[in-house]
Amino acid sequence: MNRFIKRGSIVLVTAGILAGCAGESDQQAADSQQVEEPAIDNQDTAEEASDVAQTVDIEGLQDHYHTGDKVKLIAKGDGAAWQWVDGNDQVIGDSEMLEIDAKDGLQVKAQALDDNDQIIGESDLMEIHIDDHHGTDGDEVASRIYSGFFYNDEIEARELSDWEGQWQSVHTYLADGDLDEVMEHKAEAADDPEKTAEYYKEYYTKGYETDIQYIDIHGSEVTFTDEKGEQQSADYEHDGHEVLEYERGNRGVRFVFKRVGNNDKMPKYIQFSDHAIAPQEALHYHLYWGDDRQELLDEVEHWPTYYPIDYTIEQIKADMMAH
Repeated sequence: MNRFIKRGSIVLVTAGILAGCAGESDQQAADSQQVEEPAIDNQDTAEEASDVAQTVDIEGLQDHYHTGDKVKLIAKGDGAAWQWVDGNDQVIGDSEMLEIDAKDGLQVKAQALDDNDQIIGESDLMEIHIDDHHGTDGDEVASRIYSGFFYNDEIEARELSDWEGQWQSVHTYLADGDLDEVMEHKAEAADDPEKTAEYYKEYYTKGYETDIQYIDIHGSEVTFTDEKGEQQSADYEHDGHEVLEYERGNRGVRFVFKRVGNNDKMPKYIQFSDHAIAPQEALHYHLYWGDDRQELLDEVEHWPTYYPIDYTIEQIKADMMAH
């Protein structure tokens, strides 16, 4: 899964192929004489190609969409005009920005045009992916598991690679008021009139609170970056999983990893919870860390939450309100 802004480029170059031929009088002359072919000057051809060559990038995400979302992509380059085509080269947009309903498997690419509407550059083909990780109406099993109702034999071990990538905390977004719309949405959907937007903001402020702003996971190495920009890293290995019973009657699974090495500035244990119970790439997660394994398992009120670093605030809000 691509966790970063998709950028692809294809350079279209039209160049003539020059060939030289040397005549031969007979085979003996060819054997006894070394014929020196004239050098071919390709400078003019190269200059001509560089005049029409354009590099086209696409700014935006190709995955992390939910059913009903809009795909918003922007073409970046020097074209006089733009068009977007699908995987069958059918035109689906005629401006620098493409905004279209998200469809899983939809393929798109941007094309730069000159003043005569001739294609002078195009991007790589981008394929859109729908990630309804919480389950759709047509996926009852995924929806059931996401809600915390599952059988023990459905649980499978997971590797640290399920959380690989760069992640950002949502704590500062909530503190800055960027998630107020999400809190209002939750209040409107609540059955209890006492659960107002203010109630939810206080609840999530406690849950999201953390001084670890970024997390970088690659291979077995985990790096924490705090709000001051200071970093600490350590390697971690799989240490099993634990099933938790919640007051509401549903359950959750914590996937546990133990520190390898002696960097005591990193926690001895980290525990992931992302509503999944078997191997799959995480799209967001709650992380618990500390030096006491059991104490972390007892923590249910403080759950720092992380989203891919390439998520915009609008995508974070859309994901939260889709739950």
